Amino acid sequence: MSEHFSHNIKKCSAASNYQNPALPHGQALSDAQASARKSVSMSVKSVTWAIAIAALCAAAFAVYAPQQVEKISPQAADLARAARTKLPFGATPEAAKSEAPAAPAAVPVEAQAVEKKDFPVVLESLGQVAPYQTVTVKARVDGQITRIGFKEGQMVKQGDLIAEIDDRPFQAALEQAQAKKQQDDANLANAKRDLDRYSTLAKQSFASQQQLDTQKALVNSDTALDAADDASIDAAKVQLGYTKIYAPLTGRVGYRLIDQGNMVSAAAQTGVVVINQLQPISVNFTAPEEQVGEINQLMKAGAAKVAVKTTDGKPLSQGVLEVVDNTIDVATGTVKLKARFENTDDKLWPGLAVIADLTLGVDKDALVVPTAAVQHGVNGLYVYVIDEDGKAQTHPVKIAHQNVQEAALASGVKEGDRIITAGMSQIKPGDLVAVQTAQSRS
Repeated sequence: MSEHFSHNIKKCSAASNYQNPALPHGQALSDAQASARKSVSMSVKSVTWAIAIAALCAAAFAVYAPQQVEKISPQAADLARAARTKLPFGATPEAAKSEAPAAPAAVPVEAQAVEKKDFPVVLESLGQVAPYQTVTVKARVDGQITRIGFKEGQMVKQGDLIAEIDDRPFQAALEQAQAKKQQDDANLANAKRDLDRYSTLAKQSFASQQQLDTQKALVNSDTALDAADDASIDAAKVQLGYTKIYAPLTGRVGYRLIDQGNMVSAAAQTGVVVINQLQPISVNFTAPEEQVGEINQLMKAGAAKVAVKTTDGKPLSQGVLEVVDNTIDVATGTVKLKARFENTDDKLWPGLAVIADLTLGVDKDALVVPTAAVQHGVNGLYVYVIDEDGKAQTHPVKIAHQNVQEAALASGVKEGDRIITAGMSQIKPGDLVAVQTAQSRS
């Protein structure tokens, strides 16, 4: 059509430039202009009719197929539907059927039936592994380290040599004390012999009583000196013994804190090495103050069992609760607890963060659901229950006990109810649901 229109324009231009030689100049030009106007008018009419026909076809298409028009313009589709309803012949049944709103699709979810079973009541708390005993081994005398008797990281037994200090000054002090004792022993023996002589002479009146008393005092003085010498010898032996440092307990040594050849002092804060007792080992954790009475009853019955696991839920060891602190921390409202574990497999290590589970008892015939099924709402806790029509309905619930995997409900459900456990974020009360497995949903 555009080509035809261009062709007519060209013809009009040619006609306007054409001059008939047989006619006067003015008359020829006037006839050509009239012919051009006529040609342009016919072209405009052709274009107008073409546009009108195209608009009519588009309107008819929109009336009979509004669903296709809706992809381009929802407003035009609404107008087309309204126009079709006013036509005398109306819409065909097939078209009306195609335009009827589709039934809502079922939302895929996962579900699980409520179970009635015994539920272990467990107090779960974050804890930390600590050595059962820890000792910083220090020197008790001043001197130079002449020997290190351990390797870093090794297990040592109580009484094993840890380090040795130069003992020559202390050996000399011991020998000096022993020599002093020998000297005082000789003086004491001589004083005793003199006392015997004075006693004999005093009986014969050849010595005065004063001389006899003076000699007795001298014997007593030498006896005291002899006792002091014994004490000096014992002290020197103790000091000499301190030159050899032994492990005070069985455990694992850490990094060496001082090297051979260094000087050590009894007043120094830095020790030689730190020994941690790992077998047994302890775990420190806390419990709410409301459960202190129940925990103390378990301690008296000797049934306070504690299990520990990693922070990602991997079981580590089983032990017993050993200590309940004698006061409650008023800042946190908790009481400190300590459990003991044999740790023969060395799975527990000082500083390791663990989850401690203290078993408080067993809830018989509890209604148990997965913890993930319990939702938090404005009005409290609730779960989605699938009714007989396959629709999700909310049921408010109360939790009696729970752990990471399961929760024992005190009210809100009954045994056998189907509880939605996954896909809750995609549904609302009254929605139709389709129960699927995790594999089919993925």
